[in-house]
Amino acid sequence: MEKKRTKVLSPLLARYSIAYLFGLAMLAVVDYVNLFISQFTGEVIDELTGHTLDGGGLLTYALKIVSCGIVVALGRFIYRHCIFGSSRKIERTLRDRMFAKMETLSQRYYNENKTGDLMSYFTNDMDALIQAIGPSIVSSFDSIVLTIMVLYKMSTYVSTTLTLYTLIPMSVIAVFGYFYGEKIEKRYSKKQKAFAKLSDQVQESISGERVIKAFVQEKEQIDAFQKVNAANKKANLDVVKLNAVFGPTLNILVGATYVIAIIFGGYFTMIGEITLGRFVAFNSYIGSLVWPMLALGDSITSISQGIAGLNRIHQVFDQVPDIKDDKEPDKVETLSGEINIDNMSFKYGDTLPDALHDISVEIKKGETLAILGRTGAGKTTLVNLLCRVYDITKGSITFDGHDIKKIPLKVLRENIAYVPQDNFLFSNTLAKNISFGKLDATMDEIIEACKNADIHDNIVDFPEQYDTMVGERGVTLSGGQKQRSSIARAILKDSPVLILDDALSAVDTDTEETILENLKRIREGKTTIMIAHRVSTVQNADHIMVLDEGKVAEYGTYDELLARNGIFKKMVEKQQLEAQLQMTE
Repeated sequence: MEKKRTKVLSPLLARYSIAYLFGLAMLAVVDYVNLFISQFTGEVIDELTGHTLDGGGLLTYALKIVSCGIVVALGRFIYRHCIFGSSRKIERTLRDRMFAKMETLSQRYYNENKTGDLMSYFTNDMDALIQAIGPSIVSSFDSIVLTIMVLYKMSTYVSTTLTLYTLIPMSVIAVFGYFYGEKIEKRYSKKQKAFAKLSDQVQESISGERVIKAFVQEKEQIDAFQKVNAANKKANLDVVKLNAVFGPTLNILVGATYVIAIIFGGYFTMIGEITLGRFVAFNSYIGSLVWPMLALGDSITSISQGIAGLNRIHQVFDQVPDIKDDKEPDKVETLSGEINIDNMSFKYGDTLPDALHDISVEIKKGETLAILGRTGAGKTTLVNLLCRVYDITKGSITFDGHDIKKIPLKVLRENIAYVPQDNFLFSNTLAKNISFGKLDATMDEIIEACKNADIHDNIVDFPEQYDTMVGERGVTLSGGQKQRSSIARAILKDSPVLILDDALSAVDTDTEETILENLKRIREGKTTIMIAHRVSTVQNADHIMVLDEGKVAEYGTYDELLARNGIFKKMVEKQQLEAQLQMTE
């Protein structure tokens, strides 16, 4: 493997190098001892044909062969424990590190990479790599060492000339294997990419099953799956076809070795150059060479696939997080909720227009800021910048006078409770989901948070109550129940800053009023930022900011904005008219 391919793997191999070396040493002992079994067999045949073997001698040979078998058995157990055990420890460590690395990567990385592709790193790619550094190392070492030992034994114990004849097909195997290894690596890499696309298609189809059925798109989804499945089939068949050529060719070359041994070995026996026993031993040694030659083919395949898998895994480790702690962060452990945004602009890419432009706003500790605006105005982008999911392009954001980039990420996010638009719930109990931000929360604290989010009564109606499993992404709950569960999770965290991103859109007005009253009571003295579409949600906010096309269109109190006869007033009038129309229906 090239050096650049092993910068992640090399330290782990070095850590277990002693175990690997000891295992390989035991493998060499096993190979060496194995050679004597064929030799003892040949000696027995020669003594039998020469009528020089008695019962005692036969028993001695039997004990020698049994002793060799015991040594081989113990040696195999030890080298497998050392090498295979070490490879599994490396697998565990590498998976842990890769998952930890993914946890540090920025949102941009997950926007650009699909779930199926990321999952394949942990499954197929990792399996291929572990196969390469475990069984394939054994096979490769065994092939080389055993071949050298057998050839030496064949040459010294039987005939050098006969041994040289058998090297002809073996040299062809070496050359053929080299070119095969290069091709299988490329094809295996394509196979992994095809599998990643297949996994992603399945994951999206299952996750979006309700949408698919609602729009009657089952046939289109089946067609789309058949396309990626066909591509996956072709990529797998390309690998299989190459193996289908390599395997039989290897068997032909092995057979050629046997033919050479029988023809020339038989001739040498007939002219008396070697004994019958040594001829039998020679053929037994040829049999011992079959395994290394076949194993060499499997090793080339596995190592090539392992290199392809390692290259893909390195794509994760080579990633540099967009968002990370400053080299010299400010020494801050807690935030009070004083936020200042000064002439801040942001765009998602260098070639893209500003998503937010020249935003300035000051939020004092304990105040509530409401953010309104049309879809795409930049509301969610703004709160994502406050959580430092992305970094601003220019201007500044400060918390308690500290530049947001100077605040350690852990400190910043621990002091913010965020309810996103996508109310993600894990496949766990309601209690576990609600206490996600405060793992040591008591049951009383969980219940109190749920009461303030106005979901406690719903939960106690469930048969399992707080032990109810919510299913993947909270699929067993209604939209309003998922929103209120997410709000309860944020309330329980009790952070200095609470951000609600359109978190009340799926609840009715009565429930909304109850939750807002509870938030006003429990959030006294703490900063709250809420994005809303309903004007009723923001009536009691200290300040309201209206965004339009990424800019601050209006800013002030509820009464001030109504008096300006601008965007906000039109939103109020429109929603009042909609409410009146609903009442008359």
